Amino acid sequence: MSTPKKQVILGAYLGGVNHHTAWWHPEAGSQIDFDSFEHTARTAERGKFDFFFLAEGLALRERAGEIFDQDIIGRPDTLTVLASLAAVTEHLGLAGTINATFNEPYELARQFATLDQLSGGRSAWNVVTSFDAFTGQNFRRGGFLPHAQRYERAEEMVAAVRALWDSWRDDDLAADPERGRFVARPDAGAFDFHGDQFDIRGTFTVPRSPQGRPVLLQAGVSPQGRDFAAANADAIFSPYGKLPEAAEYYRDVKARAVASGRRPEDLKILPSASFVIGDSEEDAWDRYRTIRDEQVTGQTALILLEQLWNRDLSAYDPEGPIPEIDPDPDAAPIIQGRAFLYQDRFDTAARLREVSERKKLSLRETVADQFERGPLIGTAAQIAEQIDTFVQNDGSDGFIVGSHLVPSGLDEFVDRVVPLLQERGVLRTDYAGSTLRDNLGLPIPAAAAPATP
Repeated sequence: MSTPKKQVILGAYLGGVNHHTAWWHPEAGSQIDFDSFEHTARTAERGKFDFFFLAEGLALRERAGEIFDQDIIGRPDTLTVLASLAAVTEHLGLAGTINATFNEPYELARQFATLDQLSGGRSAWNVVTSFDAFTGQNFRRGGFLPHAQRYERAEEMVAAVRALWDSWRDDDLAADPERGRFVARPDAGAFDFHGDQFDIRGTFTVPRSPQGRPVLLQAGVSPQGRDFAAANADAIFSPYGKLPEAAEYYRDVKARAVASGRRPEDLKILPSASFVIGDSEEDAWDRYRTIRDEQVTGQTALILLEQLWNRDLSAYDPEGPIPEIDPDPDAAPIIQGRAFLYQDRFDTAARLREVSERKKLSLRETVADQFERGPLIGTAAQIAEQIDTFVQNDGSDGFIVGSHLVPSGLDEFVDRVVPLLQERGVLRTDYAGSTLRDNLGLPIPAAAAPATP
């Protein structure tokens, strides 16, 4: 008897202010107008995607004290956008990135619990951390946290938020026949949480989530990050888009989840991916190379390397070789506000030099070759096969899909690739339930059985 094929999870993201977005394209729309968010979300729901995802930037990025040109359009508030999208969608999950370092448990728990009530159980919190003073200067606490303590605070934040979400029990709403309505019991929402980071007590104001608790998302690459994500998250954003290393990451994080007392299937692994569809494979690759060269200009390549090198590289020729000088991790950061993704600057710089020499690529070409997000390239049938093969071979449980063209780029994926995934039997033709947990196949936490008045 053959094993049933894994179902592909799909999330959609709207490209924000970065070089991946083709803001110069004649068909490109605004990255902050509500129409763009609505179009992307409605398209994702039409394609039976599991959720719509928004990243967040808490500060405008800077290079040597000057704001990036791409950031001048601004960065709208995540929860406001998601609450608005709850009114124009019915099944699509609504996932937002909110920082655990610069927010407080009560406010954050209340916001996501409210979004969950407004959407009928479709909210998700992507837990991220920060330790840099540049971002922190926008907040009362500034850069108060040492790097080593960011996960300590995040873990306690998650525990506190869950305590608040769980403060309403299954029987906290009782029928009042005389008044013809339900009323809360006297101790409903009572909480008392004490830790090294938070010391709070009081009454939580939002009843039990329709899905028990909002879904938790996280990204973990370092050993500490993997442990945190495996113990706490419902889904993890994977940085790996190629099978050998992606499968190893998949096995490692699932094993860590089991070591934390969880079932491996209760933790979903999801890398992000862009896509380029062509009428033939050759056409797709031609389109991809054109788009990539427009995205990675000489200036963009230098800025991306400057973050790694932490040096002013403006004197280098983008069409010349990779710099021979070493990175300077001890200098004041030249790039501020951009997430740092490298575990070792020196090893990464050496790898880039090796790739540049082996492939005979210029500095700009090397950055374009090595800094991409694992794009899916080919005909619609080839991309459907790539996704199916990757998931069935445990590279992931699905993908977070985005396009270089905002907001209409996702339409092509939904119109051409989604039907082929459905024909393969690996993507739903209709939603399984009404909540995000239902559609992701995630259990309701034992401590969070929803109220049933």
